[in-house]
Amino acid sequence: MTHRTEPRQTPQESTDAAVLRRDRFGTLPERIRPEDTRETKPATLPDPARDTYNPDEWLIRYCG
Repeated sequence: MTHRTEPRQTPQESTDAAVLRRDRFGTLPERIRPEDTRETKPATLPDPARDTYNPDEWLIRYCG
């Protein structure tokens, strides 16, 4: 013999739960276009102090 420890739901309670669930999860969310998921920012100007590498500097430094 089996005993239930939880009360049974009446058909009205399960119908109400189904209606609430359908209202909440019955439709998919609005689609988001891939163009709307990216953020674009303007590029920064190059730093002139950073690009002052002289490829022949090592010759002057170590051989001169």
